Amino acid sequence: MASPDARRYFATDTSIFTLSPSIVVYPRHENDVRKSARFAWQLAERGRVIPITARGAGTDQSGAALGSGIMLVFPAHMNKILELDAKTGRVTVQPGINYGKLQQTLQTHGRFLPPFPASLEYCTVGGSIANNAAGEKTVKYGDTREFVRSLRVVLANGEVIETGKLGKRDLSRKLGLNSLEGEIYRQLDKLIEDNHGLLKDFKFDTTKNSAGYALGQVRGKDGFDLTPLFVGSQGTLGIITEAVIDTEVYNPTKTLIIAQFDDITKAEATVLELRKLPDMPSSIEVVDDNLLNFIEKINPNQIKDLLEKPYKKLVMLIEFDNTNIRTQKRMTKKTRKILENNGAVFEVEGNEERQDELWKIRHAASAVMAYAEGGLRALPIIEDGIVPPEKFNDYISGVYALFDKHHLHVAVWGHAGDANLHMQPFLDLSQLGDRQKIFKLMDEYYALVIGLGGSTSGEHNDGRLRGAYLKQLVGDDIYALYEQVKAIFDPHGILNPGVKMGVTLEDVKPLLRQSYSLDHLYDHMPRS
Repeated sequence: MASPDARRYFATDTSIFTLSPSIVVYPRHENDVRKSARFAWQLAERGRVIPITARGAGTDQSGAALGSGIMLVFPAHMNKILELDAKTGRVTVQPGINYGKLQQTLQTHGRFLPPFPASLEYCTVGGSIANNAAGEKTVKYGDTREFVRSLRVVLANGEVIETGKLGKRDLSRKLGLNSLEGEIYRQLDKLIEDNHGLLKDFKFDTTKNSAGYALGQVRGKDGFDLTPLFVGSQGTLGIITEAVIDTEVYNPTKTLIIAQFDDITKAEATVLELRKLPDMPSSIEVVDDNLLNFIEKINPNQIKDLLEKPYKKLVMLIEFDNTNIRTQKRMTKKTRKILENNGAVFEVEGNEERQDELWKIRHAASAVMAYAEGGLRALPIIEDGIVPPEKFNDYISGVYALFDKHHLHVAVWGHAGDANLHMQPFLDLSQLGDRQKIFKLMDEYYALVIGLGGSTSGEHNDGRLRGAYLKQLVGDDIYALYEQVKAIFDPHGILNPGVKMGVTLEDVKPLLRQSYSLDHLYDHMPRS
């Protein structure tokens, strides 16, 4: 489809950018994807590059769901659960399936997929795999990469491969293939071997990371596996058409603790002690008083009677979901002692209905994203940094100083257990001064995060927005390896160019929207 209205609709995602595709394709099956890739590859061999961008529901905040060429839109047809093993909980899905619908199906079988993002009711599983998404349960269960066991992927030339753990014999067979797949295995194996020391020494001190490529996880003691490399690659290495994913046992009986702090250092100490518990909380979430005061101002009924005023500096939500109720009670008792020692005011709640009410405190962050005043909108530009948990206080204090310096209202929320915080400044994209301020804020914010030993992306990935900071984050040597990885999989630069790799701020400045909206999300109230 190349009609102007379709191209206009797919010219935006949830980022601050706009880029119109040349044609929109709704693949019905894998063969449609393969044909599209083969078509683009043959043109590229003749010197004409038409980019291919895979897209789910367009909830990406980094601009990775935008492209100027062929837009493959998966939710229309490739949106099914193909298999569900009720015994193991392992599920096989197509990329366009709605995350929330998958979660509902899993829960009817007593299972769930823990790394669900806040956008689960309106995003796709394919998009979550592409971004290596994470969320409020990641502190205990890990990110998406921990759960994806294997993939079917269409390569840049239209070949279809299946990923998964390979032993020595299977790897040798792959290395001998006379195809792009064989070439990828040969070049990648050599790249990893030649740079073994560099990769071994490179790691983040954060609990999770979605920036860059997971090159260090491809080869391990138990085999060779391309799966971790594709997860989080944002469609720049191949197009995922099927995924086999593990799930966890779902326990609806939980304990929720609401803790309030007047001292950020005490909140940090609490997080560090909670992380040392023999059974980790399933969530350690946080909102600050700036967010609560903002909600009080624009929609006081949203959190009415949930907290006493004046609000404390930070409010933390700590949840336990252990299937063993005795363990859950024991961890709750230990948490009580931790909170008492750190001077927190807290409430323990076991009633499910009351828990749902209290979770509104955390989900009130959605009001920031949805709020508009004239041209002012909350912009997702500096909203996904993550630092080592012991730097939580330094991080949040640095954010407050940054917003104060630029005379902006601040509100902070996020995943305290991972020190992965979100904040979105109110700016007007129609104003030249605010457009310039975007890039000043980004430079200073990402310098702060990197300076604290953190990553520029805990769960939303690089995209066009943070791709420009990737070399600063990982250093020249690792970035050069990433460039080689991209060239091995995509020698003609067909797959989502301008995303993650080879992007500068000068490249994205012309893509800034003139105004910001959440048109794609109005089927649901956004949550964050």
